[in-house]
Amino acid sequence: MHVVVAGQGYVGLPLAVRAAEVGHRVVGYDVDPHRVKQLAAGESYVEDVSSERIRAALDSGAYSATSDAAALAGFDLAVITVPTPLRDGVPDLSYIESCARTLGAHLRPGATVVLESTTYPGTTEELMVPILEELSGLTAGRDFHAGFSPERIDPGNQNWPFEKTPKVVSGVDADSLAVVKAFYDDLVETTVPVSGPKEAELAKLIENTFRHVNIALVNEIAMFAKALGVDVWEAIGAAASKPFGFMKFTPGPGVGGHCLPIDPSFLSWKVERTVGVPFRFVELANDVNNHMPDYVVRRLMEALNARRQTVNGSRVLLLGLAYKPNTSDARESPSTRVAELLLDLGAQVRGADPHVVDDIHADARLVRVEATAEEIAAADAVVLLADHAEFDYAAVANHAKYVLDCRNRLAGPNVEVL
Repeated sequence: MHVVVAGQGYVGLPLAVRAAEVGHRVVGYDVDPHRVKQLAAGESYVEDVSSERIRAALDSGAYSATSDAAALAGFDLAVITVPTPLRDGVPDLSYIESCARTLGAHLRPGATVVLESTTYPGTTEELMVPILEELSGLTAGRDFHAGFSPERIDPGNQNWPFEKTPKVVSGVDADSLAVVKAFYDDLVETTVPVSGPKEAELAKLIENTFRHVNIALVNEIAMFAKALGVDVWEAIGAAASKPFGFMKFTPGPGVGGHCLPIDPSFLSWKVERTVGVPFRFVELANDVNNHMPDYVVRRLMEALNARRQTVNGSRVLLLGLAYKPNTSDARESPSTRVAELLLDLGAQVRGADPHVVDDIHADARLVRVEATAEEIAAADAVVLLADHAEFDYAAVANHAKYVLDCRNRLAGPNVEVL
C-alpha cells in the first residue's frame, strides 16, 4: 500500500519507519527541508528510531522523505501527525488545516486519511473531513475513508515501543473503521477499536489529563510535606506498597513535552466553549505544575541563603535540560523555565545534557557545558532536573557543594531532595 505520513517528528517518524518495515511503500512528508535532508541521508534525530533503521528502510526502497507535496499523489492511506500547539490558551489547529488541504488536493476515491495529532473531540469530523471534502469534491464514508487514532508515543520508553503499545482506532463509519484497524493491525500487536472519532479523541485527552492531575497532586503534596518536615518520597514509596487502589506518581520540577502541559488544555478549552463551565481539575493542575519551576528556584534561594550566599552572582549547574530522562525531547521542558528564572535573578547558569544538542527554546544566556567533576565542583549549587542515565551521580555526590535533587536520585550530607 502507498502510505503517506505527514509530519516526521517524534510521532510521525516511528510510524513511517514501522510501516515501511512491514512492507508498505511510505513517503515521509515534512515541510522542514532540514529534517528531510537529514532523513534522506539516513540520519535520525529521534532516539526511538535509530539511523540504522532509517538507512535500512531507505535502502529497501520502502521509505523516502520529501518536502514536495507533489510526491503525495496517488496515496492509498495518509496519516496526519503534525503539531497542535496552544496559542494564548487556544488550540492552534492550523497545521492540521494546512495538511488536510495538501492531502485533499491529492485525495482519490477509495483512499483513507487518518488523524493522529492530539486535539479536542470533534476535530476529525468537524474540521479535517470538511476540508478533505472541499478540496477533493469527494464525500467521506461514500467516496473515501477517514478516522482518528491517537498517538501514544512515549519518547525514550524502551519497555513500550511503538509496536508493543496498544493503538486506539476509529472511523467515521464502519467501513472506515475496518480500513483503519487493518492498517494498524499490521503495525502494532494490539488495536482497540472504538465507536467513533470523538470517543478516540477524548480517550487521548483522558489519558493525559489523568497523568497531569495526579502529578499536580503529588507536586502539591511535596510542597506541603517539606513545610511539615515529612519525607514525601518515603511516604509515596510506602503508599505504593498497596497492591490495589493506588498508582504511583512522583514529584518533579514541572511537566514537559507536548502531552501534559498542552493536551489537557484542549479538553478544558472545548468544555468551557461548549458547556460554558470551567474544567476545574485541569485548571488547578495547570496552576500547580506550571509553578513548580518557581518552587524549585525558591528552594534553591533558601538553600543558598542558609549558606550565606545569594542567587545573584552564584554559579548554578543544571543537570538535564530535557523534560524527562534519557531523551532529547526538550519541548515545554520545566528546565527552560528554571534557567530563565535563575538568569533573571543574576545567577551564572550552566546547563548539561548529553541528549539535548540543540534546544531552540533555551535562553541564549544559558552556557552549555559537560557535567565533568571540575564543572560540578566549581558550581555553588547543582540542580538535578532530568536524571539521565549518563550522568555520573557518584561524581555529583562527591564533588558538589550543594545539590537540589528534583528526582530523588542522590543521597548525602550535601544533597537536598525536592
